[in-house]
Amino acid sequence: MQAGSILVVDDEPRLAETLALALEGGGLSSDFVTSADSALERIENGDFGLVITDLRMPGRNGRDLLQELRSKRPDLPVVVMTAYASLRDAVALVKEGAFDYISKPFEIDDVIATARRALRLTQMVNENRRLRAELEDRYSFGNLIGSSPAFAEVLRQIAEVCASRATVLIQGESGTGKELVARAIHFNSPRRDSPFIAINCSAIPEHLLESELFGHAKGAFTGAVAARDGRFVTANGGTLFLDEIGDLPASLQPKLLRALQDQTFEPVGSDRSVKVDVRIIAATHRDLEAAMDEGDFREDLYYRLAVYPIRVPALRERKEDILPIACHFLNHFATEMTKKIPGFAPEAEAALSAYQWPGNIRELQNAIERATIVASRNVITPQDLPGYVTRAKRQAATTPAVPSDLDSEMERIERDFILAALQESDGVQVKAAERLGIAERSLWHRVKKLGIKIAKTAK
Repeated sequence: MQAGSILVVDDEPRLAETLALALEGGGLSSDFVTSADSALERIENGDFGLVITDLRMPGRNGRDLLQELRSKRPDLPVVVMTAYASLRDAVALVKEGAFDYISKPFEIDDVIATARRALRLTQMVNENRRLRAELEDRYSFGNLIGSSPAFAEVLRQIAEVCASRATVLIQGESGTGKELVARAIHFNSPRRDSPFIAINCSAIPEHLLESELFGHAKGAFTGAVAARDGRFVTANGGTLFLDEIGDLPASLQPKLLRALQDQTFEPVGSDRSVKVDVRIIAATHRDLEAAMDEGDFREDLYYRLAVYPIRVPALRERKEDILPIACHFLNHFATEMTKKIPGFAPEAEAALSAYQWPGNIRELQNAIERATIVASRNVITPQDLPGYVTRAKRQAATTPAVPSDLDSEMERIERDFILAALQESDGVQVKAAERLGIAERSLWHRVKKLGIKIAKTAK
C-alpha cells in the first residue's frame, strides 16, 4: 500500500470491502481486514495514514484496537464506526483519543470528508517530524564545523551543558555563531521536542519589548484589542533564546530577573501570575561586566544569566577553521544555484586565510555567496572574492611586520598600565583604581581577566 493509505476494519467482510472500494472511488487508497488482530499485523508491516474501525467486533473490539494503537502508534488517527444506539460509546472514544466517529448508516461523502481531514492531520504530523529531524540534524554536533582547539572547547561545553536545565550565557563578537550554539544546546537537550523561541532584545522598541516577552491583557495599552501571549508562554516546556541581552532596557531587567528566579511573571496590564517552565539561553556581543561597572546592567541579573558561560571565539582566533567553513558554504550555495564548483584555487584559499574577518562567520558566508554568484569557472578564484578580502592579502605581503594579534597587544599594554599603578600604590587596589581613573570593581575585573597576581607591600 502507498503511504497515507486507509485501513478499514470490520468483522463483516462485505461491508468492509464495500467501504474500502467507496473510498477508492473517492480517490483515497484503501484496504480492509476483518479483525483487530489482522489490523495490528497489517499496520506493523505497512504504511497507513488512517484506520477506520467498527466499534463492536468479536474478540478485540474497536476500543481495544484504539488503545493498542494509542500506545504503539500515537500519531496514527483512528475513526470509529458505530450504530446510532452506541453513539455515547463513540463520543467517549473520541475523548480517549479517537480522531472522530461515523454513525451507521452513513453517507459515503461524509466518510470521505472525514477521511480527508484525518489524512491531512497525518500529513502535518509527518511533515512536522521531517522538519524536526532536519533541525536536529542541522544542529547536531557533526554539523558544527571546526577542529581548532578554541572551537573544540565550545563543543565540549555544549556537550557538558545541553542535558541540564542551567541558564547559559553565550558571549562573543557579532557574527560568531552564538545563535547556532544556542540551537545546538536546545536540539541536543531533553527539550528538543519542545519549542525553541528566539527574540532579539535590541531589535524591538523598548515600549513593545515587555509585551513581546511577557504578553499583555486586553486593553493594556492603545491597540491592545485582545489578550496576547508573550514569548515566555510560547516557549513553555522548551527554550527561550534572548539574543543581544546586553541591550535589554534597565526598566525590564527586574521583571526578567524575577521570571528567571521564579519562572513566574505578570502579562502587561494584568495582575494574574503566569507560571512557565522555560530554559533561558542568552547571548550578547557586549562586555556585561563592564556594563555592570557602568550601571547599565544589573549585577544580580548577570549572575543569574551566567550560570554557565560560553565564549564563542572570533574567526581570527580559529584560523584553521576558515577553509572548512568556507567549503561548507560553497557546497551549500553551489547546490542552491545548480553550479558545479568543487573548491577554491590555492590563491583564493590563501586570501581567505589571510583576511581577519571582523564580521566573523556571517561575513565569511556573505563573501562565499557573492563568490559563488560571480564565479564563471569550476573553481573559486581570487577575482571572485570581494575586493576587501584580496586587498588584505596584498597588504600583508607588502607591509612591514607588526604585531599580528591586536587583542594580545592591547592586553599587554593594559597589563603594563595596571602593574605600574599597583606598584605605585603598594598593591592597594583602591589607590591603583584612582590612579587609573576607573572604578575599583572595574579594576578588579581587569586584574582577574589578565591573571595578574597582586602582592601587597608589608607596612
